Amino acid sequence: MSRYQKRKTSILISDFDGTMTQRDFYELLCYKFPHILQLGAWEQYEHNEITHFEALQRMFASIKSDENTLLSLLDEMGVEPRLKELVDSLAQTGWEVTIVSAGCAWYITKLLAQKNVDIPVHSNPGRFVPGQGLEMTLPLHSPFLCQDIGINKAAVVKHALQNYKRVAFAGDGQPDLAAALLVEPDKRFAKGWLANKLCEVNQEFHPFEHWSDVAEALLKEARSS
Repeated sequence: MSRYQKRKTSILISDFDGTMTQRDFYELLCYKFPHILQLGAWEQYEHNEITHFEALQRMFASIKSDENTLLSLLDEMGVEPRLKELVDSLAQTGWEVTIVSAGCAWYITKLLAQKNVDIPVHSNPGRFVPGQGLEMTLPLHSPFLCQDIGINKAAVVKHALQNYKRVAFAGDGQPDLAAALLVEPDKRFAKGWLANKLCEVNQEFHPFEHWSDVAEALLKEARSS
């Protein structure tokens, strides 16, 4: 039986930007193309005038660069350097890894391909259109469609809880809160905004700095059981 034929009884559902990477794609875009902040889209989202998805969609579409310039930003995201090694090790112990993201699958799948990692991705489809920017659309055919952010992360976790013995979640932002609260505290990993919010509402979790911390914690538990 190969490592990938081992029956998966556990699943780690992970955010991508800021969780599997050290920097968000959105953050890098704002630094590289400061004009997108002048659109006011993020302020409209914060004032509940438009959705999270609509804000990112408008900002991504305003990028009038060539594709190579946009691709160069991917190297600056700081994706987990040991990603393939850790995903393979988790698979050996029965842990499947799935990504849930309110960002765009365009850059996520490119980064995973660079790392030679093949895992499920639930995110917003996208494509680069010369002269029109990064065109992001809602995942209309996904069973986890959410009009506000694209993917309902909590729905992904609920589905996993019905199909796996153990479900872990790792995230760092506001869209991760509802999903994180669904898993057991010892399978809840948080950093950044999410960690601060969980502390505020007196919910236990494992803090982490790098995605490798999450994987290593699950591997350690698997080896000791």
